[in-house]
Amino acid sequence: MKRKQFLLAPIAALPAIALGKTETHTSRTKLPFIVQAGNNRSGVPMMKFMGIHPNDVVVSRKDTDNALSAFLFTGYGNVGTPLHVHFNQDEFFTVIEGKYRFVCGEVDAELNAGDTIFLPRNIPHQWLQLSENGKLIYTVNPAGELEDFFQEANNLKEPTQEEIDKLALKHGMKHLGPPLSR
Repeated sequence: MKRKQFLLAPIAALPAIALGKTETHTSRTKLPFIVQAGNNRSGVPMMKFMGIHPNDVVVSRKDTDNALSAFLFTGYGNVGTPLHVHFNQDEFFTVIEGKYRFVCGEVDAELNAGDTIFLPRNIPHQWLQLSENGKLIYTVNPAGELEDFFQEANNLKEPTQEEIDKLALKHGMKHLGPPLSR
């Protein structure tokens, strides 16, 4: 009898699973929205620790129940990211203006306006702006905590590299090396 009960228990649970309550989210934005140039969803400038390079949140993780977030980066001069890895997020970048060099795993490529690159999670990557002016739009999927990383980094007065690295790790990514050079 015990064997029969053991075998029938999963079958008996199927109706409950099929009719089970599905989770509903209330934070997802239900209406379209527009983010005007120079503004962002958070209401505060991002990435001030990198100097004059705005990194605006144009679609917040709060808008999508953490499904994705999108950022608009505007760079001036020779700027880029350190070699880093995201543990739980994929990224894709589209170059809007300028020229960039992306390195992701074995791929080392120069991208121009209109080009897009996909960077899978858990593969170390970095990029460098090669032109005097540049603009990227990029998404992180799922959104994770990149937005929180930028906001917390902004709150640091004059952060050291060690503080930024520690903050990155707290938010699901790890800095592995210095930025690219020309």
